[in-house]
Amino acid sequence: MKLYRQKFDTFIRQYGDIGYITNRSDFADRVVDASGVVFLKALSRSPRSLDEIAGDIVIAFKDVLQDTLKPDIIEFYRVLEEDGFIVSGETVQELDAKDRRFSYAALQPKTIRKDFSPVTRRAQKSTQDFLEEHFKDNPHLTSFQIELTSRCNERCVHCYIPHENKISDIESALFYDVLDQCRDMELLSLTLSGGEPMVHKKFCDFLHKAKEYDFSIGILSNLTLLNDDIIAEMKANRLSSVQVSLYSMNPEIHDSITKLPGSFYKTRDAILRLIDNDIPLQISCPTMKQNKNCYVDVLNWAHKHKCRVITDYILMARYDHTTDNIDNRLSLDEVGGIISTIIGNDPDYQREILRDDFFREEQRDRGEDRVCGVCISSICMVANGNVYPCSGWQDYVCGNLYETTLRDIWENSPKVKYLRGLRKKDFPQCLNCPGQGFCAMCMVRNANEDADGNPLHINEHFCKVAALNRKIVLDWKAWKA
Repeated sequence: MKLYRQKFDTFIRQYGDIGYITNRSDFADRVVDASGVVFLKALSRSPRSLDEIAGDIVIAFKDVLQDTLKPDIIEFYRVLEEDGFIVSGETVQELDAKDRRFSYAALQPKTIRKDFSPVTRRAQKSTQDFLEEHFKDNPHLTSFQIELTSRCNERCVHCYIPHENKISDIESALFYDVLDQCRDMELLSLTLSGGEPMVHKKFCDFLHKAKEYDFSIGILSNLTLLNDDIIAEMKANRLSSVQVSLYSMNPEIHDSITKLPGSFYKTRDAILRLIDNDIPLQISCPTMKQNKNCYVDVLNWAHKHKCRVITDYILMARYDHTTDNIDNRLSLDEVGGIISTIIGNDPDYQREILRDDFFREEQRDRGEDRVCGVCISSICMVANGNVYPCSGWQDYVCGNLYETTLRDIWENSPKVKYLRGLRKKDFPQCLNCPGQGFCAMCMVRNANEDADGNPLHINEHFCKVAALNRKIVLDWKAWKA
């Protein structure tokens, strides 16, 4: 008897008349049409026989016999299995053996797979880009971030949350109610953050409960409070990633940024424990004055351990518009050194900028383009119930979940509607800027650094960084030629 089930890391959602399936460990996804939705929804995390599946599917198709459907079901699932979304076999043990989960020992470079049509087709864009385009006139919430607590055991010098505001925990009743609301809205991804989320005494309980809702879960943490119970719960959960900041391989430099003595060893050792337990991890290494000469050591260490790692040389002011935290920001000359290092050491980026059409985007009319993805597919909340557009923009309150529902805020908040309505043409000084291809213009960066919190007030620092980036790329291309 043939059995089928979706893999541990696979998630299925129905958005109107389309179906979506994604494997978060392989970064793969597929889109199916209305008929395919029926086939997808017949799958389960528990093994199901072909007869059981066909019995459910046949209900949706008038005047069609089960035996007529079975060849189509088998072929549909064959494609999904070949691309790593489901497993099939004669026994539960065979299914489990085939369901290889994320493992650092097995990590290999991604290979390009062929497309399949018309039953399934690979999304040509990222998950969020595809869904944003599909729901361009009626945005759908697919990703939600919950701050479990604003409290944190570190006092990072560059943090955009004012330290005096790190005082509150989310109430359990609110957290569980929000999970129900997210499930009803067909949410795909849930991120648990802080402050430091593990400071909350119910962190493990919250993580365990979230698993019941079948979300793809991410965690933002400094990992200094990681323990055996948390690791066990992480392994049982369907985590897309744990993101942690590691600032230097020099303990003194790392701790000088976090202001927590001993934090380097706690974070580094916790990272190694997650790797040993095959828990997917991403390391973030923001670059600032303190670690500008040693951030590459973090990148090399992460690569050695097969961890994804990102660096970012642009710091953001605090959301209360105080700006002394960005005294740690790199100067333009220092940023130039970082950009040059990235170009010199990233073959993928080199290939990208050497493309003949690399600068074509600069000639395109972008006036009707959205400024960014804010409130298009994601939104955030803090522990007191306030909902805000994106990380770092906590003073732009779109509603409060003690007063109304998440759906009401998402669909009816005037502030949400305002942000969705903004277009590049609302920033006229940007439209003809030669550096726009190197600028990810960010309204929260504008707002936080503006005394009045105006997101439309262009922050000239980022304009200068974009212009410098463009010049360095042009000089490098000319040198390569």
